[in-house]
Amino acid sequence: MLPSPTSPMEQAQTLIEKKSNIEDQIETQISILKANNSTMQTPLVDADGFPRADIDVYAVRSARARIITLRNDLNAVINDIAKALETIYNPASAPKDSEPDSSSAELGPFAKVNTVAPQSPAAEAGLQRDDLIVKFGPLNCRTCSSSLQPLTEVVSANENKHIILKVLRSGQTVHITLTPRMGWGGRGMLG
Repeated sequence: MLPSPTSPMEQAQTLIEKKSNIEDQIETQISILKANNSTMQTPLVDADGFPRADIDVYAVRSARARIITLRNDLNAVINDIAKALETIYNPASAPKDSEPDSSSAELGPFAKVNTVAPQSPAAEAGLQRDDLIVKFGPLNCRTCSSSLQPLTEVVSANENKHIILKVLRSGQTVHITLTPRMGWGGRGMLG
């Protein structure tokens, strides 16, 4: 039996294709930066404040702006994929019209974000100070009730891999995709 066009499985597959398309577009824009020996942080002016003559400033600025837009689009699509996959593998978490978010109401937060280092994996994922973590990959308040040691184990086991988080921010549920990694310029893999 074929899935209906609005089935969660088909929605997830469509979103995954969209994600791949966005990643390809990001790579195209990054190649423009590389062709100009530039990155997202490379200065576009010389020491005297004039536009650099050794790079195509217009192309670099356009590529940077497009990369920022595409990264935001990519985060939104990844969050949508997380929701679709959650619906596929846990039908009980499918959104209901009468209840705003019953899964968040059932499980309370088990950790609070105190600080987020700039340019860290946590900051890039969109985690914010005072976010309340309801779910961190497979972990929730039932599995992390007395210690955060399981959280460190999940982070260590998922270096350079996506971890789906469910956080409460100002009373709203937000899904975040976090990719722990070393070498981002600060301590730990999250920041």
